[in-house]
Order: sequence, then C-alpha cells, then structure tokens
Amino acid sequence: MRLRSLLFVPGDRPERFAKAAASGADAIILDLEDSVSLANKETARAAVADYLAGEREVITLVRVNPLDGHMTAADVSAIAGARPDAIMLPKAEGAPSIQQLDTILRSESARDASLPAILPIATETPAAIFTLGSYRELKDRLLGLTWGAEDLPAAIGATTSRHDDGSYTAPYEMARALTLFAAHGANTAAIDTVFPAIKDEAGLTAYAARARRDGFNGMMAIHPSQVGPINAAFTPSIDEVARAQAIVDAFAANPGVGVLQVDGKMVDAPHLKQAHHILSLAD
Repeated sequence: MRLRSLLFVPGDRPERFAKAAASGADAIILDLEDSVSLANKETARAAVADYLAGEREVITLVRVNPLDGHMTAADVSAIAGARPDAIMLPKAEGAPSIQQLDTILRSESARDASLPAILPIATETPAAIFTLGSYRELKDRLLGLTWGAEDLPAAIGATTSRHDDGSYTAPYEMARALTLFAAHGANTAAIDTVFPAIKDEAGLTAYAARARRDGFNGMMAIHPSQVGPINAAFTPSIDEVARAQAIVDAFAANPGVGVLQVDGKMVDAPHLKQAHHILSLAD
C-alpha cells in the first residue's frame, strides 16, 4: 500500500470530500477532531458516514476525537457501520490506546467484521513519548505511525516547536526521530507531520525531500496544492531508479560476492537492500 500523501479534509465540509479524493493524494483523512467545532461534531459525523457509504476512489481514513475527551465512542458509533479504511487516533499513548480504541470498535462493529487499521498520532502528549516502543506489540493493527508538532509544545507550555527558520527545536526533532524509529520497529509506515505554510511550495518541497531522505514513507497534507510536491518527493527519480537497478543487476551477475563496485563506488548488502526498496517505490 502506497502512502506518500495523506490529505486532511474537515469533516463538516462534505463539498470538499470528492475534490480531495481527486487531488492525487494516496489517502484522505476525513477529520472529526481539530478542524470541526464542537457545535458541528454531529453534522460532521453524519457527513462522513454518508460519504463512506458510497464508492471510494482512494484510501479513506477518519480522524476521531481523542480517547480522553469522551467523544471517541460517538465518532465510532457514527462511522463504524460504513467501514472506513482506517482510523486516525490523535493523542495516542502507545499500545494501551490501541487496545482501548479496539474495545470501542468491537462494540460498534458486526461480530464477523474485521476492524479497520489504526494510524496513531503518537507524540501529542508528554506521556506518549515514553510509549513509542510499545506499538510493535500491536503492529498488526497499524496502518502506520505519525507525529505532530503542535499539541506537544502546547501541552508542556513551550512557546513554539520551531526555530525562526522553520526547523524544529531539539525536543521536537527528538520526537520526530523517535516516531520514525518506532514506526520502522513496528514494521509499519512512517508518516511525517504536516508542513503548515501552505503557500511556501519551495519550503514544502525541501521538507518532504528531507523526510524521504531520513526514512519516512510519506507525509500528511493540509491543502490539495501540497499533494503534488509531496508525491514527487516520495517517488524515486529516473536517475535513482537507474542506479538502484544497476546495483541489483550487479549483485545478480555476481552471486555470492559481498562487495562490488558500481559506477566506481563500493556497494555491499545495505546498498542492495536500499536499491530493492527504491525499486519497490518506483513500482
């Protein structure tokens, strides 16, 4: 399953759902949490359920409200019957949060129905940081793992998570890195957080390229205009594919050899593994 770009859509704006699905995003996230006011929660639930009941063009997730806010059960009750492809869980705190959400899902799902996968936002509370390693205990329940750079500083009274140039300060670089390794440790997709400057395409392109360089599989978007640059960043270039294929071909032509030269550079087993990964992304 390719998850280069995941586009948020407010759950109370049903006129945007089809447009989001046609944006080129690999997945859309119909949001019942932050982008929907308390007064519009019920309207949003009904709109999301109606959309899910129809034909879907792309992978469709629903972001429910946090488990500590007493609205999660109402969200799940409204949309479970329409069977979203996955649930995004904000303010998740490790495996116990997955188990708690699963209890709610089971109570609202048909007995023989499979439960939707879960994409936790895994760094939005201070306690969450210390639970990241526990996701591997329930890795079969995960669609991926992602993080957020806004709720965590607010939770601890920090003034910002970023330097003046937009880069993350040390605590939030750590949260990002831990999410990356926790995702790969659980053998699930590592999804980077949103880039909030909608009109800064150059900044987005650089951020997405860095995310792929660091080992993320995709990232979230907050506007359809961000989808193209994100998809491009997480799709290998023609030159990357050609070099990866050359490495694979070289090892295939020399079975049993541990180290080779390709284009004048030494390559070994880690390079071969990376080359296979690049080719899988190109496919």
